[in-house]
Amino acid sequence: MSTPLWLNQGSLVLASNNKGKIAEFDHLFQQLNLPVEIIPQGKLNIEDAIEDGLSFVENAIIKARHASKLSGKPAIADDSGLCVPILGGAPGIYSARYAGEHGNDAANNQKLLADLTPFRKDGEVIEGMFVCVLALVTHAEDPLPQIFQGIWKGEILQAARGENGFGYDPLFWVAERNCSSAELSKEEKSKISHRGKAMQLFKASLI
Repeated sequence: MSTPLWLNQGSLVLASNNKGKIAEFDHLFQQLNLPVEIIPQGKLNIEDAIEDGLSFVENAIIKARHASKLSGKPAIADDSGLCVPILGGAPGIYSARYAGEHGNDAANNQKLLADLTPFRKDGEVIEGMFVCVLALVTHAEDPLPQIFQGIWKGEILQAARGENGFGYDPLFWVAERNCSSAELSKEEKSKISHRGKAMQLFKASLI
């Protein structure tokens, strides 16, 4: 397979201003050891795009095109969130602003717990899944964005546990590790998370 053209351009813009997300991507990209500089869009004074899509895929593409248009460089964007089937898939694409204020993790977690209260039954788990969709565009008008999707299934706890991670990590129970996502180390999480799985598919596309 020939080398992707964007790899020869020297840099790739990461279309995010979320500190927690940027930290995770920094760790994941270090493992890939790509011959390009990964530049968070904030370093280029690029503000967040208006996410008015109705799916993770749509919003990831919107963000990638936005960053690519304003930077003139190839861009990769992540749209991710928590989906709880019993809530019809909510918070879904609205995960970061579920309680109204964008990025207020504590409020979002409290709203999720409150919304799940009527569904709690003794001895029954409430399933949830983290979803990550990566969209890579070589330029703003790229007619064929590359899409990489990762899904991480777990359970929703009744109370927060752990201090690591961000977002809904303290409420996401990882049965195979017998801990919450917020109790995993950065290294452990990157191996099994939705973002880690999407990045593995991204890595495979480069081979």
